[in-house]
Amino acid sequence: MEFLAGGRAEVRITRADVGKRVSVRRLTGGGEGQPAFSDAVGVLTSWDAGVLSITRRDGACVRIEESALVAAKVVPAAPARRKGPSATVRELQQVAARGWPAVETESLGEWTLRASGGFTRRANSVLPLGDPGVPLDAALERIGRWYAARGLPAVIAVATGRAGADEELAAALAERGWADEAHTRVRIAGLAPLADTPAAPAGDAATRVTLSRDPDAGWLALYNRTGGDAPGGEAAPSALRVLTGGPSVWFAAAHDADGGTAAIGRLVVDGRWAGFAAVEVAPHARRRKLATRVMAALAERALSEGASAAYLQVEADNADALAFYDRLGFTDHHGYHYRRSLPGGGRH
Repeated sequence: MEFLAGGRAEVRITRADVGKRVSVRRLTGGGEGQPAFSDAVGVLTSWDAGVLSITRRDGACVRIEESALVAAKVVPAAPARRKGPSATVRELQQVAARGWPAVETESLGEWTLRASGGFTRRANSVLPLGDPGVPLDAALERIGRWYAARGLPAVIAVATGRAGADEELAAALAERGWADEAHTRVRIAGLAPLADTPAAPAGDAATRVTLSRDPDAGWLALYNRTGGDAPGGEAAPSALRVLTGGPSVWFAAAHDADGGTAAIGRLVVDGRWAGFAAVEVAPHARRRKLATRVMAALAERALSEGASAAYLQVEADNADALAFYDRLGFTDHHGYHYRRSLPGGGRH
């Protein structure tokens, strides 16, 4: 990170740069064997009472004493993507919300409150797009009441890491004591290359991939996240409504020769976008390229319905999944994480 101007380190940001992406170096006062300085890059979300707040790409907020600044500058916006389809953060947020629709929603200005009986954070969190129409504290109070009435924690999904994301909201919620959890990457790719079906390993030609509009018992058993507690393990109604909701939804299953379910996946087609989710492989069927074949079958279906671009969401700490999607050509578009209200939370 280079801060020198004419051989001297300079602080070249002011309070007028709040809202811009900056790079700063601060004095840490490290002891023997410890670095004397540390660097941070992110959006300058506030500068009050001698303290700067910088929100990183992953949504983490860093507070820096003004007196500890050694050097700082505004950094240019990231260059336009040269790989993968173009899209704004808001477009992908809206598409993903339609592709994983909540059972119950309510508008709060341009924000959407979502609840689905606790099935996945995505379907039980606030989607904050734009202005809630009231001051933030009033919005948070209303959100808290709405989720409490449904026996759910108040959770807000906050996008970060790209122009059009909302680092300022992340910082405001951090200031109010909302916990930071479950970081996720939204990844995109061209759709056509995904439809190139890999050859089946030797001796595995009998494994077939079938598509259907509804998940069968084998699909749901392998997915194993539907909260079913009824006899036979039927999925909770709210989970089924989310899973089968969306513009055009397909469920893929790879079956062994004996009919058992070896791998699954879910697809939702929405205009040019094909959203992939719930890709799972049974432990006994791993290392047979079944996940790739499931993706290929779903991609082929999406192409037939006119889609051209792919997206998916994967937890940022799921190294195996990230590596798999890397191999398929997916790249990061932006990230999001959840901010959850804690009992007794408030400004600090």
